Amino acid sequence: MTSSTGTSARPVLSTISGLEPISEISLRTNFFWTLAGNVIYAGSQWGILVVLSKLGTPEMVGQFALGLAIANPIVFFANLELRAVQATDARHEYPFRDYLGLRLLTTLVALLVIAGISVAGGYRRETTALIMAIGLAKSIETFSDILYGLMQQHEKMGLIARSMMLKGPLSLIALTIGVYLTGSVVGAAAGLALAWTVLLVIYDIRNTRLLLKTYPQPTNQESRAERLRPRSRLADLRKLALFALPLGFAAMLIALNTGLPRYFIERVLGERELGFYAAMAYLMTAGTTVIAALGQSASPRLAKYYAAENHVAFRNLLLKLVGFGVLLGVAGILAALAGGREILTILYRPEYATQTDTFVWLMVAAGVTYVAACLGYGLTALRLIKIQPFIFAGTALLLLVLCAVLIPRHGTLGAAWATGIAVCVQAVVSYLVIRRRSC
Repeated sequence: MTSSTGTSARPVLSTISGLEPISEISLRTNFFWTLAGNVIYAGSQWGILVVLSKLGTPEMVGQFALGLAIANPIVFFANLELRAVQATDARHEYPFRDYLGLRLLTTLVALLVIAGISVAGGYRRETTALIMAIGLAKSIETFSDILYGLMQQHEKMGLIARSMMLKGPLSLIALTIGVYLTGSVVGAAAGLALAWTVLLVIYDIRNTRLLLKTYPQPTNQESRAERLRPRSRLADLRKLALFALPLGFAAMLIALNTGLPRYFIERVLGERELGFYAAMAYLMTAGTTVIAALGQSASPRLAKYYAAENHVAFRNLLLKLVGFGVLLGVAGILAALAGGREILTILYRPEYATQTDTFVWLMVAAGVTYVAACLGYGLTALRLIKIQPFIFAGTALLLLVLCAVLIPRHGTLGAAWATGIAVCVQAVVSYLVIRRRSC
């Protein structure tokens, strides 16, 4: 149970057997570190679309978006959301070696699957090469992600933030050079892969070694040197994989939900319209970045509150997350209504401003997405793992039907409507599940 001191304004949770005491690191400090890192990184990722739109064509933007839509669900499933599982592993049920070993194994499988799909999918040679290059880049990024999970578990969000502050601009520079020298999106994706490899080797691995030396062992079973070696015993990896598998399905379905409108737009309307839609949809990332920063900072503490049976503190913190998501969504909608045409013209090109109505409805969908994302962090902190694939599968099925009906009739506007309706249902179901568990 929990207790609080009478002399401090900040509640302090008592230590439970098998648990670390809840860190006194300021949640506000972690949030601002994470926000800074995510904003710079997301801004750089958005800059990728700007570079492609300025140096290339809407068709190139569409090709890049299609490559991501194909590769992301596979990579996200292979990730098994191990970072979130590790960050909320308040009882240290699995050592870091298990997370690292499983990530290595599943990433290799993901690369093989992406290569097979790109070859067997009947795509043009350039598209095939692009899918494989994006798959390689995303696979490299997953290793930084699993190292972030260890940092996040110890609430060292500053380490993650500094890495992302380097990764974002480095990615943008490498991609710009790649597309400038080759004149193709394949060169752009190759630049991303190179940039992420350099950052992983010279920065993230070094920080992880220092972190493992700083923090004491949860158990005495492993030396410090062994903790950074991937575990290869399949029995140990199988146990963790089975636990995280539902989250892997959930992550894949989330990526699929992002990709479904893009698949339909590319098939029904073509790569040019997909380029318009992808450029506008990426502006949703501005808000998602803030929500991710707050959610990643809060999720370890949410998990510790729940493990300590402090349900009041858990609900209050989650309510603050959701309220912030609502405010952020309203701000995006107002910005789109007041200056959507000007925003699209300045950020991209004048032809993108013909899609202002779609942009407004995408911001509506974004607002609901922020709320759903906050509730998703609550589900994971409650260790409600097995239910999440069912929630996202239902969302994907609904979105599939809505896209099939609305996109042929209403174009990109129909895609925005479909996304908003589907994610609204997802948010309502997530809320009902959390309410039942945390009451």
